[in-house]
Amino acid sequence: MPPRGKRPLNAQEQYQEAVATYVAAGGDESVQRVITAVNSVSQKLEQWYTRQLADLDLSHGEWSVVAQLATADGTPMTPSRLADACTVAASSMTHRLDKMTERGLVRRSPDPDNRTRVLVELTDQGWELFGAAVREANVVESDVLAGLTRKERDQLAALLEVVISRLDDLKTP
Repeated sequence: MPPRGKRPLNAQEQYQEAVATYVAAGGDESVQRVITAVNSVSQKLEQWYTRQLADLDLSHGEWSVVAQLATADGTPMTPSRLADACTVAASSMTHRLDKMTERGLVRRSPDPDNRTRVLVELTDQGWELFGAAVREANVVESDVLAGLTRKERDQLAALLEVVISRLDDLKTP
């Protein structure tokens, strides 16, 4: 809680304060400005997405399944592949899929090429939910980027795509 009489910092002030703190600790200012900005945007959007998912009666885990299936080009996925993609244990995925099947969001069916496997795909209701979530998120995301021209958004996207391409090159401890 902020001290009495002192107003809370807005997002820009929080960002500037964080950058100054990292630079004072020895961080390179240009690096800290970029990383802190990306992190700040990510955190603020994550807060909004959490509220949006609650409004749609979806958990983050369920959204992860819906998004994985929707972006798989209509190709059904096995529960184990979904578990890997969503970074959860297979038993957790089974429980999640049980709940989602009961709600009519996903359908399980035997794999025609391997009767021991099950394939999971979105139902029409699952696709409708995916579309609604994307449309709602797009409104907020567009508002966040409204201060940039189309050309600036394209430039920012291209620069971030370069950064993303470098992520796989990083060696983790």
